[in-house]
Amino acid sequence: MAIALVLVLVVVGSVLFHFLSPWWWTPIASNWDYIDNTIIITFWITGVVFAAVVLFMAYCVFRFRHREGNQAAYEPENKRLEWWLTIVTAIGVTAMLVPGLFVWNQFVSVPSDATVVEVVGQQWQWSFRLPGKDGKLGTSDTRNVSAENPLGVIAGDPNGQDDVVVEAADLHLPVGKPVKMLLRSIDVLHDFYVPEFRAKMDMIPGSVTYFWFTPTKTGTFQVLCAELCGQGHPLMNGVVMVDTQEDYLAWLGEQQTFAQLSAPQQVGSAE
Repeated sequence: MAIALVLVLVVVGSVLFHFLSPWWWTPIASNWDYIDNTIIITFWITGVVFAAVVLFMAYCVFRFRHREGNQAAYEPENKRLEWWLTIVTAIGVTAMLVPGLFVWNQFVSVPSDATVVEVVGQQWQWSFRLPGKDGKLGTSDTRNVSAENPLGVIAGDPNGQDDVVVEAADLHLPVGKPVKMLLRSIDVLHDFYVPEFRAKMDMIPGSVTYFWFTPTKTGTFQVLCAELCGQGHPLMNGVVMVDTQEDYLAWLGEQQTFAQLSAPQQVGSAE
């Protein structure tokens, strides 16, 4: 009886913790509420199955407890029960997987009007590159990375001369405009993650990954690295500021281009 009661209390405690716990998602600030809905569906399915299985165990412990004179019936196979469990399990797994497939299709289908922003991860900082007035990002290569060219922009590409380079500083984005994030890593695995945007993706050295989202709220949001990347991993934080269009353009006008950063510095001579 005590074991059955403990199992029932486990279910009741789990349900209460789910509804009363203060640990929940940060308020969403992008278009990816589809991801939240998919996770909620998974929570409900797995929660119902968990409660049903544990309560069934409690029932079995109580119902089939040892009593003098009772004898267990041995039934090694029950095809009807096996078919029933197979069908119910298949329906449950399908209900969890199908919404995720639809969301993933949206996640990788970038709108044609999305602005492109390159994110570069490096132990242990974030840097960014935005297209200049021509609206095109120049090509880059990690073999070109140096103190003078921290993002490895290929100097001979004319499309890269007006690219806006934001090294180890805050990224600004306009509210309500879709943006495609091109993700590169200079050294090890990183993962660009802003909890309020719900979007994240691994950054793999030698590859370019991507995701897209549309910021829906102005504000300041913390960037986290969601992949263990070395001793400084906990310190690899950044900031994304979502601005109104006017504030974004004002910030953009204050940034330096690749051509400006790579121009030879003139040194005055003392008389």
